[in-house]
Amino acid sequence: MKKLIAISFLTFYSLATTELYQLAKLPLLMEHYQDHKKENKDITLLHFLAIHYTQGNVKDADYDKDMQLPFKTHDGCVNSSITPFVPHNFSTGVEKTCTIENKSYPTLKDAFFVNSFLANIWQPPRA
Repeated sequence: MKKLIAISFLTFYSLATTELYQLAKLPLLMEHYQDHKKENKDITLLHFLAIHYTQGNVKDADYDKDMQLPFKTHDGCVNSSITPFVPHNFSTGVEKTCTIENKSYPTLKDAFFVNSFLANIWQPPRA
C-alpha cells in the first residue's frame, strides 16, 4: 500500500512540475495524424511528425489543431525552489566604515572565507 501511495505522489508531482502532462495529448496526435492520412494516403507518421515539429509554427488551415498537439506549447508549469546555503562560519560583522559625500556606509567582511581547520587537512604531515 505504501508503494502505491508513493508512486501516486511521484506521478502527481511529476505531472504537475514537468512537461509530462503533455503525454496526455497523445490521442490528439493520433487523431490529427488520421486526419492527415485521410487527405494524403502516402503520408507516414515520421513525415507527419517532421511537418509538425521541425518546420516551426506554420499558420495553415488547421493551425488551431496543430497547437493542441503534445509539446507544441508550453504552459510554464515549472516550479523553482531555492534552498539557501549558509556556511557554518558566516559572519556579518562590520569591518570598517566607508564615507562618501559626508555619508557613512558600513562595509561587511568577506562572508565566505576558508576556515583554517578545513584547509589544514590538505597539508603534508608534520613531524
